[in-house]
Amino acid sequence: MGFKHNNVLHANHFRKDWQRRVRTWFDQPGSKVRRRRARKAKAASLGVRPLTLLRPAVRAQTVRYNRKLREGRGFTLAELKEAGIGRKEARGVGIVVDHRRRNLSEEGKVLNVERLKAYKAKLIIFPRKASKPKKGDSTGDDLKAPTTRINLALPPLAAAEAPRKITEEERNFEAARTLRDAKFRARHEGQRKLRATKREEEEANKKK
Repeated sequence: MGFKHNNVLHANHFRKDWQRRVRTWFDQPGSKVRRRRARKAKAASLGVRPLTLLRPAVRAQTVRYNRKLREGRGFTLAELKEAGIGRKEARGVGIVVDHRRRNLSEEGKVLNVERLKAYKAKLIIFPRKASKPKKGDSTGDDLKAPTTRINLALPPLAAAEAPRKITEEERNFEAARTLRDAKFRARHEGQRKLRATKREEEEANKKK
């Protein structure tokens, strides 16, 4: 603290009993042990669970990195439906779900559906009550099998397609027009079905 000119000194209180106001954390080692015991008790109460969560195989972003495969945030609802796994069931067996992600290619969707099916085939689900197993629980010899860690590595990338000449059909293909027509058909599909059913009902009433 600096002072200038011939002024009165500030009445600063330098003799406060600061030691009473200092907060200490001498319970850190004890808290560490307590947290560890709580984690151990929680893991024992949850039973046998996967050590790592299953995530989808996705392409990295941007043109520079989209040749690489990496683990994504979570599986889409369409992928889970195709593999026959419910969204609530998936979270219970160690599968991550991302309801915001969309499938932009059929190849990526097929790849992740196969990944889910392979995981499901190796999975052993212990019933809460051995006498009353629920739908989807493992039974019989599966429960006696030794439990091992399921490690589904990312699949290798397919070899790049060899260069070839563009066909006349590909040259004349109009992608923008095709997409616009597909969106238009999807938008008006419900109304067309409704009109078709009304037309069929009217024809059936005329025949009567």
